Amino acid sequence: MRTTLLLDIAADAAGDRIAVDTPGGGLTFEALQRRAQAAGRWLADTGAAHVLFIGLNGPILPVLFFASGYAGLPFVPLNYRLPDTDLRRLIERTAPAAVVIDDDMAARIAGMDGVTIVRAGEFSARFLEGPPASAAAPDNPENESDIAVLLFTSGTTGEPKAAVLRHGNLTSYVMSTVEFLGCDEGEAALVSVPPYHIAGISAILTSVYGGRRIVYLPAFTAEAWVETCAAANVTHAMVVPTMLDRILDVMARSGESLPSLRALSYGGGRMPQSVITRALEMLPKVDFVNAYGLTETSSTVALLGAEDHRAALASADPLVRRRLGSVGRPLPTLELEIRDDEGRVCSAGERGEIFVRGDQVSGEYLHRKAIADDGWFATNDAGWLDTDGYLFVEGRLDDVIVRGGENISPGEIEEALRACDGVADVAVLGLPDEVWGEKVAAVLVCYGPPVDCEALAAHVRKTLRSARTPESWHFRDSLPYNETGKLLRRVLKAELAGLSATP
Repeated sequence: MRTTLLLDIAADAAGDRIAVDTPGGGLTFEALQRRAQAAGRWLADTGAAHVLFIGLNGPILPVLFFASGYAGLPFVPLNYRLPDTDLRRLIERTAPAAVVIDDDMAARIAGMDGVTIVRAGEFSARFLEGPPASAAAPDNPENESDIAVLLFTSGTTGEPKAAVLRHGNLTSYVMSTVEFLGCDEGEAALVSVPPYHIAGISAILTSVYGGRRIVYLPAFTAEAWVETCAAANVTHAMVVPTMLDRILDVMARSGESLPSLRALSYGGGRMPQSVITRALEMLPKVDFVNAYGLTETSSTVALLGAEDHRAALASADPLVRRRLGSVGRPLPTLELEIRDDEGRVCSAGERGEIFVRGDQVSGEYLHRKAIADDGWFATNDAGWLDTDGYLFVEGRLDDVIVRGGENISPGEIEEALRACDGVADVAVLGLPDEVWGEKVAAVLVCYGPPVDCEALAAHVRKTLRSARTPESWHFRDSLPYNETGKLLRRVLKAELAGLSATP
């Protein structure tokens, strides 16, 4: 199945329901379909091989996404935060391309060969405003193996890779996790993640198939998020951990209770237990869901559901309580295993690499297959399963600290330190050491004055063991995160390498 079919059947069954909020009052599912088909005919005539979007969130995004599908062209949202040189390099890799770009960004890519540039204002005037065009779509083969989306990685270890998501991967995920038109007409999803993130693509598809109205926040601030959520009667939203902490601060200051909000999903990084506990207490009627997934898996592969959250919060059993730090159980439509360095499947409690297999799993990059012949995809994430099948993710394998030949996970040390009074945030990483290869370093953000490092070290030794106790301590006003909630350890490593420990 192609992604456009999800819109076609939604438009056929609920054509007059509002699909996307717009300044003019909103696009219905039928209007979204017709405008995307009209834009698709235009795209098909440009001679482009890819359709690029560079800009902030907004109603253009779903129109252009489905237009690309109707035209039979891959949709490629790019990170507008990249330096101009890097942005132009990615565009060159996708040429010939049709590029829809926010008006105030257009000068950044002017004069490029093989590129049809259309300003967002022009695209909006042509395809989002005025009477809807006729509903005839371009004539393209119904091939679910065609590429639907290319999402470029951050390129932290070299040239960015283009993750390939085919129509079949995306529709498999949607149809296995969402009930068709299962949402009532009053439901609205607030989308504040960037357009170039898999969660942004997933939000379009799941909302359309479920029949839920999409409300876009162009760029995230906690104040704007709370204001928009209240004004638009938002019922569902997705955030990353750093967003949620700031949102709760704004709510506490303003007294806003967000009475319309029913469900809040989060993911993209480790959620501190103190933050999710605070959220559950401040929003007791909201269903919280922790979603773990990757770009290469078409979004979510494991979920910690609302009842799991409530049960863990209410339990006095530490084994149940700790599930607030898990990502829940794998989706029933795919397989998940933990494997050790020799490829052996690990038992409950054993740490290893997370592997997944299923129709939604692409495991593919442009010009390079990263999935095994038997369908298993190695995520490069470290984790373990408890005896009841709850998955605990400990971060990227690349982040593992190797001290004297022993592999040490930063995640468990960070969790131990977050439990200490006065610690607001923490990052643990490995720094070069002549004797041990790497030494454990901790970078702390404190609520008040710097905490006593000796007391923290004693806590880690008691909770874990001496080999996992940080040997150097550093203090910062904040830690570096990207806009999707990923801790940028490489930034801290580059900054701290060669520096002496803070006393």
